[in-house]
Amino acid sequence: MLVQILLGSALMILSILVAGISFWVMEMFLIRWRGWLSREPHSPKIILILCLAAVWILAQLTAGVWMWALTLWALDIFVNLETSVYFSLVAYTTLGFGDVLLPSAWRLLGGMAAANGLLNMGLLTAVLVEALRQVRVTQIAALRGHP
Repeated sequence: MLVQILLGSALMILSILVAGISFWVMEMFLIRWRGWLSREPHSPKIILILCLAAVWILAQLTAGVWMWALTLWALDIFVNLETSVYFSLVAYTTLGFGDVLLPSAWRLLGGMAAANGLLNMGLLTAVLVEALRQVRVTQIAALRGHP
């Protein structure tokens, strides 16, 4: 049980660190392009940011699923990589189909993967909203004549 908790905690921390670092990179991108984003036309640019942020979030979720899948596969919990990826995706997105289950010796990892996915979904949603808000605030300030 302790091994599962330590391993699951390490995967959760790693997943959050990857998301945090990539958020930092995205923030640097937004700062670098602030001048361009503040110039008209605004509507296509906010749509572009929305699309880029959505793809970024998808990449983060994919990275999280693959971290879990490769770990489960490396532990020989599943016979092949496809089953490992499938289980990780179903657990991480909290779908919980139940058609593929972890052996009882490793079942705590399923709950931890679901908790990790739920936490990351919330964090990434907050990042999406904040990115759009920052761009929109910059655009409104530019319209009012504030740099």
